Amino acid sequence: MNFAWMAWTLPTALFFITILVLLVGMGIWEFASPGGNPRVGILRFETTRGDRLFISLLGSAFIHLAWLGLVGPNLWWALGLSVIYAIGVFRLV
Repeated sequence: MNFAWMAWTLPTALFFITILVLLVGMGIWEFASPGGNPRVGILRFETTRGDRLFISLLGSAFIHLAWLGLVGPNLWWALGLSVIYAIGVFRLV
């Protein structure tokens, strides 16, 4: 197969590997502790671990897009903000 059209750079590969590791990790967590541990957080509706992962990934995408638009292409600080955001989502939502 020729994947040259996909522009596989190291950051692109790391991004997709990270998403894969997160999904596999959540699958293992669900297998070890079924049920998703639903709870009601600050959003006032019931969320599971998978919901919180989705919310944190979606929010991280918006953080990175806003950073690109407002600050520039140096995304290390955006990554740090995204990790802090994800920790907050998993604790509070």
